[in-house]
Amino acid sequence: MTLDFGTAEGKNHVLHLLQTATVLVENFRPGTLERKGLGYETLRAMNPGLIYCSISGYGQTGSKSAFPGYDLIAQAESGLMAVTGEIDGDPVPVGTPIADIAAGMFACMSILAALRVRDHTGQGQRIDISLFEAALSLLGNIASNYLISGEDARRYGNGHPNIAPYQELHTRNGCIVIACGNDHLYTRFCHLLGHEELASDARFSTNALRDQHRRELVAILEDLFLQRDTEDWLRDLQHAGIPCSPIQTVREAFADPPVRERGFVWECEHPTAGRIELLGSPMHLSETPTTLYEAPPLLGEDNQWLSQLMETHPRKDMAHHDRT
Repeated sequence: MTLDFGTAEGKNHVLHLLQTATVLVENFRPGTLERKGLGYETLRAMNPGLIYCSISGYGQTGSKSAFPGYDLIAQAESGLMAVTGEIDGDPVPVGTPIADIAAGMFACMSILAALRVRDHTGQGQRIDISLFEAALSLLGNIASNYLISGEDARRYGNGHPNIAPYQELHTRNGCIVIACGNDHLYTRFCHLLGHEELASDARFSTNALRDQHRRELVAILEDLFLQRDTEDWLRDLQHAGIPCSPIQTVREAFADPPVRERGFVWECEHPTAGRIELLGSPMHLSETPTTLYEAPPLLGEDNQWLSQLMETHPRKDMAHHDRT
């Protein structure tokens, strides 16, 4: 549906929907909807069960709450860019709008939690999500490292700040990533390489030591991996149970067998684009599996439905809630 709540008619339509709505999600700058008479307190008085989720750059409170929010800004300001990129290169953003995506996911989780509360109490609540905090949350172990040690984070390129080897290694005809997440895997890895001495070396015998001496270790591994092709390394590493992968393009990733085997690409007929493929869902529920029940809607295609709703279910008198 397309609605312009800046007009009297559009606002009337919005209020009509909101009198029985369960969830409202909005991403205007804080204060915008309040000025339009569509703030949380106004709508809660009309619909006490409403879950009102606001997504903004910096949240509804604080000294930066009025600032605009964009994914790139959130990545830069949160430190995500500072830890992404080559060790000696410039900071770079993640290749997807990860702060936007994460904020949406945190909003979804919050809404689901609020729905559970509503099931018990009948009451809705206000949810406040910020891109900045969503991006900060994605720092994960990097944030913990800083908060506990006080030492600022740095870039590790394709490496891991706490585990080694856990990175890209160049082969004779490409590159590969490996993840020796514990000492047992590392010992098995050294056996595969035919260099058991690397497991007992005083510099590399534990992950903590490997982390301290990662430059020396990676230099040794690079020399070894350059002696064989990617395909040969993958075959042997996978056979030995060492976590590894080629670095695939998006096209190659979607050609990977699990994508089709698990139904991750959905197909449908679109009214204007014809037969199209869409991203599926990573959520697999045994009793209520996710399905694609219709093609993505066209802009405004449900406006007629709204008009019919307005005619068949007139809005209750809520003039005392209209504060514009």
